Amino acid sequence: MTETVIIKDPDILGGIPVFRGTRVPVQNLIDYLATGETIDSFLDDFPTVTREQVIQFLEYAGAVAAHENSD
Repeated sequence: MTETVIIKDPDILGGIPVFRGTRVPVQNLIDYLATGETIDSFLDDFPTVTREQVIQFLEYAGAVAAHENSD
């Protein structure tokens, strides 16, 4: 990732991780996917988040999970 799509800023929602340029918590996406919702549904409900941001986050999360599982 050349630019982090997730930021933690104490001035934005008390520092919880959000998608850069938005006030949308990353946890919202995780919750949507965990309950069987689609990325399209998430993007419809949170139009300030881009598809590219979601894909970059999921790719990063997948890489972290793969690394954790390889130890």
